[in-house]
Amino acid sequence: MAAGPPAWGVQYTLSLPSEDTALAAAAELSGMGHRLTAVRVHGHFRFVPSSFWYGRPSMDPELEGWWQVFSLAVHSGYERGALEPFLRGERMRVAQVARDHGGFQQGCGEGHAATLEGVFTRDGLVHDRPGAQVALPSPLPDDPARPPAGPPWNAGGAGEPAEVVQAVVAVAERLYGRAEDAPDALGWLLDEEFAFGEPYGTADEFLGDLADAVAHQGTCTDTTVEAVPFLMELACDDDIAAGSRLTLLHDLVRLGASGPAAAVALADRITALGGVQESAADHLTRQAIGRGLPRLLSRWDDESDAVRFTLAALAALCGTHDRRVLAWPATLPAPAHSSRADAVSLLAALLSGDRKGLTPALDRLASWLPGVAEKAAGPNVDREDLGLAVLPDLVREEVWSEHSMENSPRKYI
Repeated sequence: MAAGPPAWGVQYTLSLPSEDTALAAAAELSGMGHRLTAVRVHGHFRFVPSSFWYGRPSMDPELEGWWQVFSLAVHSGYERGALEPFLRGERMRVAQVARDHGGFQQGCGEGHAATLEGVFTRDGLVHDRPGAQVALPSPLPDDPARPPAGPPWNAGGAGEPAEVVQAVVAVAERLYGRAEDAPDALGWLLDEEFAFGEPYGTADEFLGDLADAVAHQGTCTDTTVEAVPFLMELACDDDIAAGSRLTLLHDLVRLGASGPAAAVALADRITALGGVQESAADHLTRQAIGRGLPRLLSRWDDESDAVRFTLAALAALCGTHDRRVLAWPATLPAPAHSSRADAVSLLAALLSGDRKGLTPALDRLASWLPGVAEKAAGPNVDREDLGLAVLPDLVREEVWSEHSMENSPRKYI
């Protein structure tokens, strides 16, 4: 008889304002079936002489004096993929425990339970339940069914990689002339070593490298702000294949949504610690996109619906009230009870500033997009921030779903 899949573990980290609140949260998690639970003052190892971190400044000074809970939950009997809908609910449940005690869930990590249990740091251990497992429902919950899609969009092919590289380098040469004069994120395009490097297998691989150079792992910095005009220039260049151009526009949507996305992800932390303003890099990145957006919108009448959808998302992010963009969602073929109708409802509410329309639009999306449902579960999340934050995923779902394109560009950025 074949052995079942190895037990799966999830380690949660909570931040709480005091030792008493941390102990109370730890007791609650243990009562939910978590196997190991430890409570330590934030930055505990900064006070342990044998630790590498001893005496070093805090990596998160805002949490000076706070306490942390580390808790390991174990699940067995199923492969990891089958557990996802259940684990999503558990993440929401644990986040609520943190909120109930005045704190926030700081993160979680996953892996084989045996491995996580073996490396679990026992300093401050307050609950040790050998063999404990979180009870699983039977049957396990499934992901919600996606509604029918709208009529397919032809977003065009990505083009041959060598041609896309050549077109991008030509724009860089036109704007900067030489590598020394290019922004830090783009100098490599004009470097001689790049010109003689290994060819790319697909245009998408090259555009992925470009996106990562501009915003490593999606994080906006000063170099991102400097690179936005270049991305805008590429998005207007007729030598860039249609599918690759659409990928570049989606990259701009992702960058423009970085501020709202951070506000959503950190909503509980912001509430617990007090208001935190959007980072300067996120704000300036969105401003730079907004300055270049009128040029992109000037081509509106000649664009495909796939590009218009992406441009409308940019307009919503930048607060641009172009009359053509505002009127466009009503003209789209969006059958009732389709994913297209739900996407258009959210976009129309954001473009028009209809805050009352945001909630039902987000509720409909959350009914079939699990990522939206998880974000929406936080009571501290602002609905407009949430609507803006989900735009990159919504553009990807709508424009690059399997029914839309035979040769789709990069789906995940």
